[in-house]
Amino acid sequence: MVNGGLWWSVWWWAKLVFVFVFLAALGVCFFLWIGPFLMNKEVIPILNWETETFSKPVLAVLIFASVALFPTIFIPSTPSMWVAGMSFGYGFGFLLIIGGCIIGTSIPYFIGSLFYHKIQGWLERYPKKASILKLAGEGSCFNQFRAVMFLRISPFPYIVYNYCAVATDVKFVPYLLGTIVGMVPEIFVAIYTGIMIRTLADASNDQQSLSAPQIMCTVFGFLLTVATTVVVTVYAKKRLSELQTDEEQLLLQ
Repeated sequence: MVNGGLWWSVWWWAKLVFVFVFLAALGVCFFLWIGPFLMNKEVIPILNWETETFSKPVLAVLIFASVALFPTIFIPSTPSMWVAGMSFGYGFGFLLIIGGCIIGTSIPYFIGSLFYHKIQGWLERYPKKASILKLAGEGSCFNQFRAVMFLRISPFPYIVYNYCAVATDVKFVPYLLGTIVGMVPEIFVAIYTGIMIRTLADASNDQQSLSAPQIMCTVFGFLLTVATTVVVTVYAKKRLSELQTDEEQLLLQ
């Protein structure tokens, strides 16, 4: 049994290393051949149009407005976050996005309160799917904050949760704070992606290829970002399952 467990562990790590090496090789191929082609045909014309059409202040207003309003009409705001990363980097880009997210998640919460009983009826018709959502409305403010944070990090569709949250009786302050903290990983991934796109576009526009160290650092940074996101997401999903199990045990007592 011990040897079997050891071999299984070695095999699991070997598969993980293989996948990491494969993704790294795929990333290098992308940066050397596929990336420059896409940059010249698609990204660079869009960036040139953007810089010629909008000033920085106008672009900032458009990014803020899109991040704030798109989630209320069920449109993903991730492309706007990429543009924030491309145009403003980590500092001001993060402030733009987090400010827009605060508004973009608050509006559906208050709209949902107008349809409180109707949303509650919908949740009651799907008790199994709604059980995770209802965790956010249980316990103290800290427990609500923690549950909302894990929901934001997990793969659960956050645009839907924005409207359903109020029907789970989660208070607004824990909802908002959990949302802000839970969305930080996604925001940094989006900003990093935008910065990476800008770096590739600048290199392609100048007819210069990235040096080997630049390629390796970019690929490694991207893989590290993806790996961190996956780990955090898996952990959040696991913690949600544990919270759900604890809640079910309390109900049985």
